[in-house]
Amino acid sequence: MPPNEPNIPVKPRLDTYHFYEQDWAGYDELYEAFEHEVPREFNTATYVCDRWAEANPNKVAVHGIDADGTDTDYTYGQLQRSANQLANYLEKQGVEEGVRIAVNGTQRIECLVAHLAAWKLGAVSVPLSVLYGPDGLEYRLDDSGAKVFVVDETSLDALREIKGGLADLDTVLTIGRTSIEADETEFWTAVENESIDFNTTTTAADDEAAIVYTSGTTGPPKGVVHAHRVLLGLLPAYVTGVCNMELRETDVIHTPAEWSWLGSLYSGVLASLFYGIPIVGDADPQFDPEATLELLGEYDVSIIGGPATVYRMLMEVPGVNERYDLSSLRVVMQGGEALGQSIVDWFREAVDDIAIHGGYGQTETGVVIRECEALGVEHKPGHMGKPVPGSEVGILDEDATELLGVDEVGEIAVRYGTNPMYFKEYWEKQGDTAETRSDGWHRTGDLGKRARDGYFAFHSRKDDVIISSGYRIGPTEIEECLAEHEAVVNAGVIGIPDEERGEIPKAFVVLAEGYDPTAELSDELQVHVKARLAKYEYPRELEFVDELPKTTTGKVRRRDLREREGLIEAG
Repeated sequence: MPPNEPNIPVKPRLDTYHFYEQDWAGYDELYEAFEHEVPREFNTATYVCDRWAEANPNKVAVHGIDADGTDTDYTYGQLQRSANQLANYLEKQGVEEGVRIAVNGTQRIECLVAHLAAWKLGAVSVPLSVLYGPDGLEYRLDDSGAKVFVVDETSLDALREIKGGLADLDTVLTIGRTSIEADETEFWTAVENESIDFNTTTTAADDEAAIVYTSGTTGPPKGVVHAHRVLLGLLPAYVTGVCNMELRETDVIHTPAEWSWLGSLYSGVLASLFYGIPIVGDADPQFDPEATLELLGEYDVSIIGGPATVYRMLMEVPGVNERYDLSSLRVVMQGGEALGQSIVDWFREAVDDIAIHGGYGQTETGVVIRECEALGVEHKPGHMGKPVPGSEVGILDEDATELLGVDEVGEIAVRYGTNPMYFKEYWEKQGDTAETRSDGWHRTGDLGKRARDGYFAFHSRKDDVIISSGYRIGPTEIEECLAEHEAVVNAGVIGIPDEERGEIPKAFVVLAEGYDPTAELSDELQVHVKARLAKYEYPRELEFVDELPKTTTGKVRRRDLREREGLIEAG
């Protein structure tokens, strides 16, 4: 056993996913050799909790920070006992295999316990963001037919406004310091008298485990149904992109994003627990960049993962090197949006010998493209990395009939035949499921291209493409360029009608503190983009705004910007 590797339980063990124990000449050798191993029976709770609890019950799984700032370490043994108690309680409420259990995504230990209990029962967990208002919450609870909702105090008012119209919901467990109503039960009160013993249900690897709703960048959200096997599919991306091919006994991971989407819950939390790497969970749903910087030093966090927006906010904090200790960091990973060069430069200046990885994935596919410095796949500006071992990625033409060649822009597509990451279906939307599939390829709806060296670059969403004077313009590149300017915190770009050019890019810009929205600054930003991108790409119109509409994963909702401009109908 390598000296830095965590003490992995003897049983059960899937050797395929410990490929980091071998020496590899580089990315190409590993990519050609790797094949997924999916056993017939596989239960997520068994692999991320039970096997560790049996082998080393006192091993710390979660460093938990409560909303009031108190911290508590939770071991695998404690996780197992609490999950068993909740499973026993829910079984008495009529929860059985296939029943949907909704769980808020705050980084509370109760939320993790709820997911584990669901899988122990053979039920299906439905992670839901605390950012949803009553309408968004009602849509997802009703669409999934959730019978149980483990709800954080942050979402309780929204739930109470709409729960009378939810025919399937009959059990509400509340988390946090809040008064409860007659049809609600406080989480720990519900489980306190239950047995700590429970036999985890035997599930097939292909059995349904979770319904993760798309962020709704365009159109109504869809429930993406994932099987238990999805965790196995995500492990190669975790080892390469998150851990940089090295798992250390001293590793600690933190992701500032709430545990409500595939990237944070699965790629961050569950994959870490699979390998026995402790995570830091911060129960405060409000992101505070200074508190996060303090947390990194206090818990000796070695790996941090989050969207680029989070890192830009960290960069805004004055005197970081003088005020905070970031020396424990060894890997920074990014997901959800493009990794700008200014972020890379900032971290390299702040921390010695640090690996910085971008990547690409979807709720439907998991992470399929990653950077990994240890394998020679270093960050290349404007690109996302290379396909993750076990994933095949291509660029399809407009008709989705053939693969395009080098440097040709087309639709990013993912082979799904033997990839355990790939989703089963959209919940109760068979037609939508079929529309994404073409001759063994999943069509992502994203445009990109493949370079001669094997790197992939993101262009835009298919429906976000701006066609101006015959040029096809992707808004992401303009947004990234604007965000590189010191005056800009974030930017969103859409195409608006123009009599002469058909369409022109329009930018909506959120300014950093200390900058005023003047005509002179608008001109400066336009020149900034024109100087760095193609001259036809700069935003010919620019509007300063206080905030941008965002999805729960931190992406700009360009659909909302189009509604604001009257280009499409609301809804």
